[in-house]
Amino acid sequence: MAEWREDILGPGFECLDLDLGEDEEGPLVATLVRSLPTPRSLAARLLRRERPLERLDVLYVHGWSDYFFQRDLARFFTDRGARFFALDLRKYGRSLRDGQTAGYIGDLDDYHEEIDLALDEIAADQPPGASGMLGAPGAPARRLALFGHSTGGLVLSLWASENADRFDALLLNSPWLEFQLSGAARQLIMPIVNFSARIRPREVAPQLDYGFYTRAQREVGPADELADINPIWRPEQTHAVHSGWMRAILSGHARVSRGLDIDAPVLTLLSSRSAAPLRWSDELLHADTVLDVDEVAKAALRIGSSVTVERIDGALHDVFLSSVTVRDDAYRRLERWLTGWRAADRLGS
Repeated sequence: MAEWREDILGPGFECLDLDLGEDEEGPLVATLVRSLPTPRSLAARLLRRERPLERLDVLYVHGWSDYFFQRDLARFFTDRGARFFALDLRKYGRSLRDGQTAGYIGDLDDYHEEIDLALDEIAADQPPGASGMLGAPGAPARRLALFGHSTGGLVLSLWASENADRFDALLLNSPWLEFQLSGAARQLIMPIVNFSARIRPREVAPQLDYGFYTRAQREVGPADELADINPIWRPEQTHAVHSGWMRAILSGHARVSRGLDIDAPVLTLLSSRSAAPLRWSDELLHADTVLDVDEVAKAALRIGSSVTVERIDGALHDVFLSSVTVRDDAYRRLERWLTGWRAADRLGS
């Protein structure tokens, strides 16, 4: 049985391998990372003073060509009493093994396996007195918030639509819910991608990333976190795009376009504008250069019945890797939404 071990992020972070069997490229694993809040003081326990996110568990899933490295994001939650978990999906980051095609998947639903295993581990890892959705009866209920960035937001949205009774809120950071050039463009290219994926699923598309998004993060983002990036796990330009992977993504977009069925409250954080990264300019320091944020904002309204969309001026694609003033704004909005959600949740419990 796998055990928690010290994580590459250092003190305060541990990780655990999740066995997924194997495929044609060899053994498959996903990696679950955890960061726990410091215990409340004796006085706080005696006086029943709870931090604002006490009894909350968060499961974060990264985006394309990415992995979890954001200590500040974890600290935002743990400082408020939540337990923070992050999942490096198969063939990404900590889970990438020699000889594997980085990030490749032929069906986004395959990720349900590691999400389910991660939730099993979170449930088994309950603190003393825990209960509710993830634990045993008898004490105030714990809650679970899913948190997805970019492709991770798409993956978690699809999972959430089929698992309504297993989580309580969905947080999305620039989720990749629609193709960059609109739904009409997606429908136009899908037959071509589908044909290519059937014939040559590992065929590689031309590299269209000039590294400008990475440059923008380095110029304005959190320098301490970005300095420790593993360039193999998170390259300056994206991983190679294969036709089989693109078919899986477009299929997910089509499902979102038809509408998902998420009853839990959803928060979507997005930049206020997009910019095409065709040549370098300072505009790329203050915009999403990966997605069409207007298309994503419209798509977000199709995933559930209670969706909040927050548009953040000057944000990059990952709003929490933007300039310090923009990051502060994003965290304020996230805290405001969580405060309202937790207050309503307590009233309804």
